[in-house]
Amino acid sequence: MKAVVMAGGFGTRIQPLTHSIPKPMLPIMNKPMMEHTMMMLRDLGIKEFIVLLYFKPEVIQDYFKDGSDFGIKITYVVPDGDYGTAGAVKLAEEYIGDENFIIISGDLVTDFNFQKLFDFHKKKKSKLSIGLTSVENPLQFGVVIANEENVIEKFLEKPSWGEVFSDTINTGIYIIEPEILEYIPASENFDFAKDLFPLLMKKEIKLMAYSLKGYWRDVGNPESYREVYEDILSAKVNFKIDGKKNKYPDGLLYSDQEYKLDKSIEIIGTVQLGKNVKLGKNVRLNNVVIGDNVEIKADSKIRNSIFWENIVVGKNAKFDNCLICNDTIIDKNVTAKAGLILSEGCEVAELVNFTQDVVIWPNKKIEAAALVSHNLILGNKYKNSIFEEGSVYGKSNVELSCEMASKLAEAFASQLPVGSKVIVGRDNDKASRMLKRAFLGGLLSAGVDVLDVTYTPSSVIRFAIANDASLVGGAHFKRCLSDSVSSEITLFNEEALKISSNSSNAIEKAFFTEKFRRVDYSQIGTIHEATNSNECINYRNAIEHKIDHDIIKCGSFSVVVDLMHGVTSEIMPSMLNYLGVDNIVLNAYYDANKLSNIALLENTTKKNVSSIVKSLNYDMGLIIYPNAQKLNLVTEEGKVLSKIELLYTILGLLDLSAIESKKRVFLPTWAPDIQYFKNLEIERGKYSNFKAKELKKYDLIATVDGNFSFIEFGYTRDAIYASLKIMELLSCHDVTLSKLASSIEAFYYKEFKIECNQSLKGKMMRKFLEDSKGKKSSSADGVKIWENDTDWILMIPDQYSDHLNLYIQAKNDTNGEALYRKYSEKIAQWSK
Repeated sequence: MKAVVMAGGFGTRIQPLTHSIPKPMLPIMNKPMMEHTMMMLRDLGIKEFIVLLYFKPEVIQDYFKDGSDFGIKITYVVPDGDYGTAGAVKLAEEYIGDENFIIISGDLVTDFNFQKLFDFHKKKKSKLSIGLTSVENPLQFGVVIANEENVIEKFLEKPSWGEVFSDTINTGIYIIEPEILEYIPASENFDFAKDLFPLLMKKEIKLMAYSLKGYWRDVGNPESYREVYEDILSAKVNFKIDGKKNKYPDGLLYSDQEYKLDKSIEIIGTVQLGKNVKLGKNVRLNNVVIGDNVEIKADSKIRNSIFWENIVVGKNAKFDNCLICNDTIIDKNVTAKAGLILSEGCEVAELVNFTQDVVIWPNKKIEAAALVSHNLILGNKYKNSIFEEGSVYGKSNVELSCEMASKLAEAFASQLPVGSKVIVGRDNDKASRMLKRAFLGGLLSAGVDVLDVTYTPSSVIRFAIANDASLVGGAHFKRCLSDSVSSEITLFNEEALKISSNSSNAIEKAFFTEKFRRVDYSQIGTIHEATNSNECINYRNAIEHKIDHDIIKCGSFSVVVDLMHGVTSEIMPSMLNYLGVDNIVLNAYYDANKLSNIALLENTTKKNVSSIVKSLNYDMGLIIYPNAQKLNLVTEEGKVLSKIELLYTILGLLDLSAIESKKRVFLPTWAPDIQYFKNLEIERGKYSNFKAKELKKYDLIATVDGNFSFIEFGYTRDAIYASLKIMELLSCHDVTLSKLASSIEAFYYKEFKIECNQSLKGKMMRKFLEDSKGKKSSSADGVKIWENDTDWILMIPDQYSDHLNLYIQAKNDTNGEALYRKYSEKIAQWSK
């Protein structure tokens, strides 16, 4: 028998515990939750596991690897979308083979005797057996009724109390014969309980039920997570606690290593210690689980609490019923007696008192002597702003709630004159729609009128601001590409640029002090509802005028375009057709499931575009990312350009068009500079807080990440215009992408992130500046040090998180790796 482990959920209901790790990896008694279940199955003789992943798959893969360290063999399957529970298992069919298999969730804790379920399945010669159990509250589960012969007669998924017909529920534990997979359609969203089971019952295939006895808990939220610990420590579950066992007068101590504790330390109830735990004198631990690398200093009293890893607790701390996550620092005399959840990366200063059940989200800093009585979700002292370069990011409907969006709008509108007008748009995500509507109310209350253009790319909104004197700013809402459960709100000024740091500081001050302008009833703003058609038409007409049909004049052009389910579907296809470009457009529709895993979507997109371009002999492939700001290119030979190849290819193309008159280009300080373009004047500088008049002196502004602004049309990132301009230039100069790309000499260029505490960033800047003495260097943005004419390193402390950004350019890989080793060793030394 093989085992299929369902481990792909987002863990939304259990946030913020799943901020950086998937739910199956949450520690239970210092081991990932799914490890306990997998080891139970291993001990029953199951050696082959198929693990279905989706959210943060690399965390699980990095921990378990191929399974050999655990005495098993693991195969991983990562779906490219949401196929439902049964549909996901269908994707693993080739690995399941002709053996029967057990399906189990990675996010449960149980002491069931699975051997009895195996024996039942075999005895009944069942095709599909379902493990059942009884619970006090069946509302969140599938209720099941079986007859005396153990044949299931009725299902009801997540009933209301008025619909409950039994307290016996489906545990999600199934044993299935491989022929059942034939009833599951491939590449479709198909659920076991909603789709497969009714289908099998309709076809008169008996579904067998076996009532499992013992402990079972679906760990769905922070409360149930803590309750699991209570049950384990109070022996309500038959759970084997690992480690050496030592008896104390009032309790038992389990530990991964031998500890010789000071006689003043009290161990009460059940206590587990991980590796490298340090306990000060007079510490009292009562029913506490502590992970690796934790220090609890003298006179602290900890009761009914869970500590993950890499935590420091100062003297005289008093914690009861608390959950402390990884990488937190807690100063002395801190009290939390009512159920604190302190997420990863937090810092708590001395004398802080948490007065009731509160949840502190990741990377927050609590000031000394603070009295904390409410959840702290958005904003922290370290950031000094809720903004990151004109945008606000956060978990949808958690950090970015309707309340937060409304307050942000009031703070923004309070900086604008009464009666002024702003434009507001969004992508097609439901969270964006929700937040935008809350935002509109805040604008109106401060006396600001709104042009609401609904589903529209940000490039269209920025074009409208730049070309409509009645608009003094704007806002755009979209789903984050890098984190599918988060949203992004971007605010624009009257020049259609992201708001400056000065503006964001003023808005943030109003936000936190709640000093909003509330106008008289007669001055409340008005919503001018509009479809996006007029704005899109104006935008499209302006592009067509600028392109001036040169693509048609200079010859036919063919392109494969993948819109990646983004916001350009209403503009790009019609524009290509109008300009006479032979095109194949892919993914010109919104798909929330595909966008939930952008890395997988990106890989699939590159493969598909490359294959089609090459097989049909098209001139190029074009990938426009969902936010309509970033693009990538595929050559006529099917090669997907790297980000450096993309930048240098565009610069080479612009160089061809600048033979008669040189063109000016602006690049960030971290952009490579190893290749010379004789017809381009390239300036490198700090890539932030621009003003429109400064940008207008350039012909092109670009980054190293696929963002291009051709100033002849506008000074904002615009993948639509940039892609059409690239087609025009390729056609007019009769040159191919592969020829341009092949002219780029190979060299070393990489970006690195190195962890660095906020307190050490100033020291790093000083050390880099000291190290630059006697060498060519620059401190225009961070510190850039040249080793010779071609090799350099640039260090920029990250503004928003605890790490340093390193950019390294070198003539070859040997020099580049040597430069990285040299400075990473120096940073490690300087950090001591």
